[in-house]
Amino acid sequence: MRKINTDELEEFSWTSPKEKFSGKGRDVSEALGWNSQAPDARDRHPFVVEILRIAPGQIPYPYHWHSAQWEFYHVISGQGLVRAEDGNTPVRAGDAFIFGPGEAHQLINNNTEDLVLYVIADDPKGESGYYPDSDKWIVRSPARRLMRAENLDYYDGEE
Repeated sequence: MRKINTDELEEFSWTSPKEKFSGKGRDVSEALGWNSQAPDARDRHPFVVEILRIAPGQIPYPYHWHSAQWEFYHVISGQGLVRAEDGNTPVRAGDAFIFGPGEAHQLINNNTEDLVLYVIADDPKGESGYYPDSDKWIVRSPARRLMRAENLDYYDGEE
């Protein structure tokens, strides 16, 4: 059995160049030995788990969808909005939701306290995605590349 305490995991953070997007997370799967490039399937795990923390007023990622990946979310604490193709939906502690391949989504913390969620995703090989707001694709082959007709920066057209 592999065991960790998620309260003891180091939190990592990111911010886009113009600070429109930011968030913090704890890589639960990595702490349990997940390695997406491992030749042994037991080290790759069938899913990836992260604890995502979004500060008040923040959006962690651009609006996007995945070609093959499923993402399950469970709100641990706080409140916010989930932007999807059918509009914005309020979420709060205890809510769970899922996005399948081709379903665009984005998280927004429009409240005064942190929004904290478990994010559980499968990690399919050959995954790609699309960013509708900036009309660009992300392709992993094997490195991550963003492009329209040429390689782009991750936040190109988002801020």
